[in-house]
Parts: sequence; structure tokens; C-alpha cells
Amino acid sequence: MTKKNISELMLEVGSQAKLASHVLACALTQQKNQALDEIADALLKNGDQLLVANQRDVNIAKQEGLAQPMIERLTLNEAVIERMADGVRQIVSLPDPIGEIDNLCYRPSGIKVGKMRMPLGVVAIIYEARPNVTADAAALCIKSGNAAILRGGKNAFYSNQAISNCIKMGLTKAKLPQYAIQVLSTTDRLAVNHLVKMTQYVDVAVIRGGRGLVESVDSAANIPVIKHLDGICHVYIDQYADLDKAFAISMNAKTQCYSTCNTMETLLVQEDIASTILPKLAKGYWEKRVALRGCERTCTLLGDKVVPASILDWSTEYLAPILSIRIVSDISEAIDHIHTFGSLHTDSIVTENYNHAQRFLREVESASVMINASTRLSDGFEYGLGAEIGISTNKIHARGPVGLEGLTNQKWIVLGDGHLRN
Repeated sequence: MTKKNISELMLEVGSQAKLASHVLACALTQQKNQALDEIADALLKNGDQLLVANQRDVNIAKQEGLAQPMIERLTLNEAVIERMADGVRQIVSLPDPIGEIDNLCYRPSGIKVGKMRMPLGVVAIIYEARPNVTADAAALCIKSGNAAILRGGKNAFYSNQAISNCIKMGLTKAKLPQYAIQVLSTTDRLAVNHLVKMTQYVDVAVIRGGRGLVESVDSAANIPVIKHLDGICHVYIDQYADLDKAFAISMNAKTQCYSTCNTMETLLVQEDIASTILPKLAKGYWEKRVALRGCERTCTLLGDKVVPASILDWSTEYLAPILSIRIVSDISEAIDHIHTFGSLHTDSIVTENYNHAQRFLREVESASVMINASTRLSDGFEYGLGAEIGISTNKIHARGPVGLEGLTNQKWIVLGDGHLRN
């Protein structure tokens, strides 16, 4: 497409989404749930078509030399399609947040004041690789009353178009506008630049992907962006930790999955227990082929198998079997380290000391702060959100896993009976 054609396409997409958003915002819960059930049915009934489209994406990815882990994330099979449909149905079972009224109370003037939850409007969602995100994002937006414009990665283009057809079928059967959810039919990067500047049509953008994608979209956007750049997550083992818990949590936080944003990248250990817990942990990590990088004291304690950590290591999201370890004097130094090098994603303390636990909760500013739990639990499904549209490290609006409530806002409502201001 030419630059002019891209511009015209995006204006058309934006205007259609805006009109559809007004309809979806007023849709009853029953109608939205019907659409989701119909989408789940369509995914299952059209599984063969999804697999054909996905195989086309996989073949192209192999020809272009895409890394094997990325190809695995891209690949659909019958089991993945079933999980995709199940994920959509799980959202049906969640309470509809739209119209909820909070904190309704009388004021001295006699009026009643409260807040009502409402959709954001039109949500642009920009993401990479996994095609199942298309179904999750569409379902969350429908249930929360938002129209959505979805732009998946080019590697999943044909898969996303096939999933889009299933979404349109579900919306049509539920008598909702098919333009409520639009998957862009172009992979041209100019489309994204237009999308995040269309303030007249788009209310917020959600970005899921690597640092390069997030930074480029965020810098180009004229609309609010829900994002996180890095998942530099920490576990701090306090001197008052239960060492069995500390071992299990520290192993799980790093080795349960290496490629996720909630995987621990730095382990902080209080100096009084370092000589007791670290050799055991190092043995466990080496058995799982995790490379260790440590501060000077860690290297002295654990020997030559630990590579000295550079200043860059403390601020690196490895997404790989690599772990940085630092021995700290106390909880204050641990918190200072997190403030200096953390990414406001997820941080955990392992301790049996109530005061230390409460201090960690209060002072660490991350979107998720944990006591005696693995950072891998920082997830929309684990938090009871059913699914998530992404994880936000923003300090405004939604923080942490963004589910239905994160796709809404609140407006003030006032109930009166001819009340006037004196």
C-alpha cells in the first residue's frame, strides 16, 4: 500500500471503531457473553482453517530463519486452539465490570455521590508473535465494552486474519457490530504510526512485545500507552527467611520458565545467611544449566564458576538461563538496589519477619510486590482476572496484569432530587 492508502485505511478503521464503541458500551452483559460463546464455537468449528493459515505463517517464519523458540510460540495445534476457546469462555464467567457503582454516599447538600465503571472506548493493541493473544485481547475488550483495533506481529499475519474471521462470526451472531474488533489487514509499520496518533478515534494503546517495539511505539504515540519495557524482577532473601521456602521460591522464580517477563533476573541475599543458602541454590541452578553472575562477595563465596557481574547485569532482562546474584547487608540495601535497577514489574521478599515484610510492601514501588511467593505468579490468570491483555508498569491507571477492570475507567455520578447549591 502507498503512504496515502495507509492513511485512508487507518482513518476508515478508526472511524468504524469509534462508531462501534458506542454500541458496545451500551450492550447488555448477556449479549456480550453470547458473542464470546459464539467466538469460542467458531474457533473450534474452524480449527482446520486456523491450522492451514498458521502453517503458512510457520513456513514463512522458517524460511526467514526465525529462532526456534519463536516458531514454537507461533505454532498452533488442536490443543492450543482448544485452550484459546476455553480462554474466551473463561471470560464469559467473569463479572461484567461495566455499570458497577462504588462508594455511593450522601453529601451534606443532600446529593448522593459515587463512581460508575465505564469502558475506555477504543483500545489499540499492538503485540508480537503468539496468535492466541488475538483471541484473548478481543474477548477482554468485548466483555469490558471496548472496541479494539488489533495489530499483531507480521509473523502471525495469516493466523491472526483467520482468528479475526471467527471473531466477526461471533459478533455478527450476537447482533453486535463486526467492526467492534478489527485486526489490521496490513503489516506496514506506517499503520502503527497512524494508529497511535489518531486521538480523534483511539483512546488508549496497549503494547505487548520486546523493548524495541515498546520504545518505538511509545515514542510515536499521541495517545496514552499501557506498557512495560522490561521485567527485571527480584527476589530478596531476608535474614529471617525460612530457608526451605527461600530455596523453593528462588528456584521456581528463575527456572519455571526463562522467557517470561515475570521471571526473576536478580537474586538478593542478606549477608548473614548467604553462606548457608547460596551454595545450595548455586548447585540447584547449575544442575539446570543456569549461568550465574555475581557481585564480588558472591564470586568469593561460590568460586570460579560465577562470572563477575557488571553494572549492566543488574539492569538486564536476560529472558534466558542467566541469573545475577548480589549479597546485601540488610533490607535497606535490598530495597535501594530494587529502586536503582528494577523495572517496576514484580519483586518479592522471603521472610518470616512481619515488620520487614510490611516495610517491603510499603516501600517497593513495583506493580506487583510479594511476600513469600514466586515472581512467576505475577500473572492475570493467577490473579483471578481470567486473562490479561498485558502487564503494565505505568504509575497511572492500570498497574500489573491488566484484565477487565484495567480496560475500564470511572466517572463520577450524582443522584439528586432538585438539589441546588446554596
